[in-house]
Amino acid sequence: MSDDRSPATPHPAKPTRRIDAHSLRGLAHPLRMRIFELLSLDGPATATLLAERLGENTGTVSWHLRHLAEHGFLEEETGRGTKRERWWRRVGVTNELNISDFSDDPDSRGALSVYLRELVRQYFGRVMNYVSEDWDETWRSAGTVCDWRDLRLTPDQLRAMNAELRAVIERHTPDPDTDPAPDALRVVVQLQSFPRRKRDTA
Repeated sequence: MSDDRSPATPHPAKPTRRIDAHSLRGLAHPLRMRIFELLSLDGPATATLLAERLGENTGTVSWHLRHLAEHGFLEEETGRGTKRERWWRRVGVTNELNISDFSDDPDSRGALSVYLRELVRQYFGRVMNYVSEDWDETWRSAGTVCDWRDLRLTPDQLRAMNAELRAVIERHTPDPDTDPAPDALRVVVQLQSFPRRKRDTA
């Protein structure tokens, strides 16, 4: 499970960090994950700006920013701001979480549960924002919210399908050194593919 994907070759791939139990516990907090999401999607910000967006106390946000930095998720943007008002940005790596890494670690189950539940809330919140906002017809017709329910796959087939879908996204990921088109906006692609047990309807 990865929170983002590197551009496809020939673009240089971003470094990848595999989240371990220590870093998972550093990230697995609802407010820290919301802070990390905002910095990932909207770029650098100060504790004051983040507090305004999140409806939180600036001191609380500052504490969580430092905590995220201690665990290697954020870094201070040097040469910007003041001693009293620091700017923070996401560290330029792809974070990858493999759930199987924690299957034999009971001490990490609580943190893993918090992380996964908050991640799903973030995904849901992004979709709700999209459907609630006023978009012109050009963008509204370009976006999609859909699902498919008729697939019958083995674990190997599901993994293969996910790999193909990721490859499609990577082909459309622009070179970070190339200026985007004037009418281009950031696009979030959310892929959720998972097995479903049949429920007894009797």
